[in-house]
Amino acid sequence: MALTTASVLAASVKAVDAAPLLAHTRAQLRRRERRIVLGLLGTLVIVGAFSLAIGAYSLSVPDLLRTLTGQGTQSENFIVLSLRLPRLTLAVLVGVAFAISGALFQTVLRNPLASPDIIGVTGGASAAAVFGMLILGFGAVATSLAAFAGAIIVACAIYLLAWRGGVVGYRFVLIGVGVAFMVQGLLGYLLSRADLNDAQGALLWLVGSVSGARWQDISVVAVVLLVLLPIIRLLSGRLRALQLGDDLATSLGVGAERTRLVLLVIAVALAATATAAVGPLAFVAFVAAPIARRIVGSGGLALISAALIGALITTVADFAAQHLLPGQLELPAGIITGAIGAPYLLWLLATSNTTGKGA
Repeated sequence: MALTTASVLAASVKAVDAAPLLAHTRAQLRRRERRIVLGLLGTLVIVGAFSLAIGAYSLSVPDLLRTLTGQGTQSENFIVLSLRLPRLTLAVLVGVAFAISGALFQTVLRNPLASPDIIGVTGGASAAAVFGMLILGFGAVATSLAAFAGAIIVACAIYLLAWRGGVVGYRFVLIGVGVAFMVQGLLGYLLSRADLNDAQGALLWLVGSVSGARWQDISVVAVVLLVLLPIIRLLSGRLRALQLGDDLATSLGVGAERTRLVLLVIAVALAATATAAVGPLAFVAFVAAPIARRIVGSGGLALISAALIGALITTVADFAAQHLLPGQLELPAGIITGAIGAPYLLWLLATSNTTGKGA
């Protein structure tokens, strides 16, 4: 008994001695994350400045600053404020929405493949939008609403099919991948039966692009983010508990299944809103959060870093799409994001096959 008491006292002393070291380590990680966030934010501002200033009509930095304050010439105001600024704003907002959506899916389901574009959520949005465009003759607004509804319907179907007294990450992902293949088959059928000109327009939407950005679309995405991001902030503690597993989360007083459902609904809403605005930009949701966690290195959620990386990916992709090829030919941004994300997916699958688990 004396030995046991001595062991307990020794362990308590060690714990007390380790407490300052643990607090110091946490403070270092927080400072590191703040520096990374500031660095990403600064990089995003630089990329944004390039996007606004460079084009067929280029502006110097003083001219750009003057135009942004409303002091530019009529042509400068039109090019920057009416054409380039809406495009840049939409790229940033949908990048944030896709990135946060992917981070929530991957964290809640504890699977690096759990991303809305991998498990069929954005595919459902695409199928509904293309059906509306080609079969029902929808316009831009109705197509966006159809895309949103399609993502919600497919996500609900996946959740119900994956439910077995609860939702397990690997089952949700496998069913989602199966649904994604079914959706691709439906898309192929719709495109093969459509008029050639209509099919070309649908294909452009399916690739994903922020060209032709309208303030109406921007306001919708902005409002959704303003509503959902504070909710995610309030649920961040529960999200961290889910990272520990359902049993530990329950022991900490967190309703694991209820919290998972709420967070999945938020993730689907973010992905659906972004897809409805710009189409299914490939791999943005898939790569943003893993890159953020690797850069931060804290093992935490890194949601702010993920959001900034998502915004960077979309803005860089759109800038490259506009200027990568000479002449007037412009690529959809989705081609660039696909080129970025596909090698990462192959690397992730190769690593999974080697080590038996995802990266």
